[in-house]
Amino acid sequence: MRGLLSVSLVVAGLAGNVLSHRVKHSPVKRRKSLGFGPEHPHAVFHSSPYQIQTNGFLPMGADADPIEVAHRFVKDILGTKLTREMSYKIRKDSYTDVNTGVTHVYVRQVVNGLEVVDGDININIKDGMVLSYGSSFYDGDIPKYIAHVDTELMVDPHQHYCDILSEELRLRVQPYGDQVPLGDARAAHHDALTDAHSHNCASLRESTSFGSDDMYDFRSALLQFMVAATPKDEVAQDILANYEKHMDNMDLEPVTGHFAPNDSPADFLVSNVPDAVNPVKVKLAYIQLPSKESATTHLAAVWKFEVEMQDNWYEAAVSVVAPHRIISVVDWASDAPIPEDPEPVEPASYNVFTWGVNDPSVANRTMNKENFDVLASPAGWHAVPYANDPSLRGVRPSKKKGFWRNTTTTWGNNVFAQENWEGQNAYIDNYRPDAGKAKVFDYKYDPKVTNSTDAQEEAQKYINNTVAQLFYTTNMVHDFYYRYGFDEVSGNFQQYNFGRGGAENDAVIANAQDGSGYNNANFMTPPDGQNGRMRMYLWNTAIPYRDGDLEAGIVIHELSHGLSTRLTGGPANSGCLGWGESGGMGEGWGDFLATTIRSTSNYSDYAMGAWAANQAHGIRNYVYSLNETVNPSTYKTLDKPGYWGVHAIGEVWAEILWVVSQRLIKKHGYSDNLFPPEPLADGTVPTGDFYRPSAGKQPRVPKHGNTLSIQLVLNAMKLQTCRPSFFDARDAIIQADQVLTGGENFCTLWEGFASRGLGPDAKVEGRTPWGGGIRTNGFSLPLACQ
Repeated sequence: MRGLLSVSLVVAGLAGNVLSHRVKHSPVKRRKSLGFGPEHPHAVFHSSPYQIQTNGFLPMGADADPIEVAHRFVKDILGTKLTREMSYKIRKDSYTDVNTGVTHVYVRQVVNGLEVVDGDININIKDGMVLSYGSSFYDGDIPKYIAHVDTELMVDPHQHYCDILSEELRLRVQPYGDQVPLGDARAAHHDALTDAHSHNCASLRESTSFGSDDMYDFRSALLQFMVAATPKDEVAQDILANYEKHMDNMDLEPVTGHFAPNDSPADFLVSNVPDAVNPVKVKLAYIQLPSKESATTHLAAVWKFEVEMQDNWYEAAVSVVAPHRIISVVDWASDAPIPEDPEPVEPASYNVFTWGVNDPSVANRTMNKENFDVLASPAGWHAVPYANDPSLRGVRPSKKKGFWRNTTTTWGNNVFAQENWEGQNAYIDNYRPDAGKAKVFDYKYDPKVTNSTDAQEEAQKYINNTVAQLFYTTNMVHDFYYRYGFDEVSGNFQQYNFGRGGAENDAVIANAQDGSGYNNANFMTPPDGQNGRMRMYLWNTAIPYRDGDLEAGIVIHELSHGLSTRLTGGPANSGCLGWGESGGMGEGWGDFLATTIRSTSNYSDYAMGAWAANQAHGIRNYVYSLNETVNPSTYKTLDKPGYWGVHAIGEVWAEILWVVSQRLIKKHGYSDNLFPPEPLADGTVPTGDFYRPSAGKQPRVPKHGNTLSIQLVLNAMKLQTCRPSFFDARDAIIQADQVLTGGENFCTLWEGFASRGLGPDAKVEGRTPWGGGIRTNGFSLPLACQ
């Protein structure tokens, strides 16, 4: 009580001073991002045993090898379509969930020896039985040549992208109607967004002019993509003006034999690509293109590029034959949305918060010991093997030093945390606090009210506290998600995997007070084995500036992008949540998990980003609430103007999950501790008051509603298909409950989904890759629940 009273007195004392320091926001830097691709009208996700048995496939026995089951199942559903020209390969990132016993097998289609980049099957197998599967395999005629992109038959993604950018611009700059005049700050914001949108569309149009006499020379297609992708006008103009020069400057390094089918992510590595910060990975492949006239697709040959840039990490498919067309783009970087300018309110000073405290407005800073989980982080948070330490690459360690390098900074096996004031990609030599041998990361945090020109410098004075907080929160999230099943084989982020499978050398690079922007955050998720990168920004929504690193909900949201991207479609496939409903759910899962982690047994509504944005309702359209007057979101809400973007789509999904989870809490009660019990000396995990009693190989089942909802959501990510719809993700959650509990929450889950329009009679007509279409709410329940 004394701490809360002291905070109140500080706020009251500053109130008079704050009124003379009205916040004048800088124009928000908008990170350019492209994201679009073909629709797959033939894609399916089947979770009913009746749908699976109609293929004639029968269980093979509890002792059957899951990979062999997958082979037989794929051969069974493909039948006579499986030929020398059309085959498949089971990806190496397939794995078995140690808790549920479900093996998740990921299959990629191969046609004429080339991968079909969007030809995926995911199969979920347990005890020789196929529980569910999703498929987007191409099922048409096999091409005998490199197909042209028929621009008359396919939807033009460039024009559609420009259309939705124009709609976004209208909604962002005039949210209060055309009659409201623009103030200075909003006018500047308007100009910045207009310039950005104009550049995006103009570069897409200009980049269609490239051609090449050699259809197997990908350099022309790559330069075209860079014109569209670069946010820098001078780079785009330079490419257009010096096309031949840039072609000649590229250095090509073959990875494998010429166009031979292989498991490598690239046929070539290409250096000296304008505006790329690392060599570009290039691979020849096919992609499926839908027809305007029917629900069919055809194959076109594309160059698949993986391009790492300053603020983006793209996976793109560009047609092989000139004039090159950009067919699909997934940005592995995910942003937080840009808030509207809030009214200035009284700023205050706060301390670093512990796990469960969302932001400095909730509680004071407290001292916490290194709280690593012995299952999730066996070596603790401040150790990394010498062989896996990127700061020592090229340095041969002495044998006397042993295996582990113990650090006294915010540098460990799960995360590398540091300042990034310059906003660049370098991180190894960036500043991070060194707490000495005692490793006591105890730093002052007491920012003062100052004028706007000194506000950033004032925030930077407390970088030690900021980086320590970011390191602590990120490690806690790592350990937390690990205990719910985001482990090494499913693609989590670690430099060293303790011999437990999965790809290594991919700890999270966590940049605090990143200088590349304000009022935002983003996370880049490449495939397993490559470092995730999180950028956290200052928020100039109040003076003193508010530090996004100190709002746990923002950090959790960003780290959850890594979780959902790695679990959906398999850890080696980062292209499953790129746009539309699937991209929106990528945002929604982050909001739901962040809100669940901060919630308490005393129910409350919650806003996202309220403290950092300095506005009570946060940065979403609605706060998350059971009250339909407070948050009226239903499935049909996706049809409203302004709900095409992934953040708005995500709000609806997060609200639906929030309602569903509250139904589980009402049925099963609430746990004040979200962390599972610590393991015993023999490595077994006791049930405690967390799990239900279980025997044998039965999966561990959380006994309370809030912990059970988290477990079902994570398990469902592993089950659902690549590029899932709301329906697919809903069905995966219901099946996750069937696997975990035998389906005892079947009706409870359906009641939650149906209450917000996602019942079994919900439907959508004319859905587009960007989330368009006409939706109908479904409020009915399955017959078994009526």
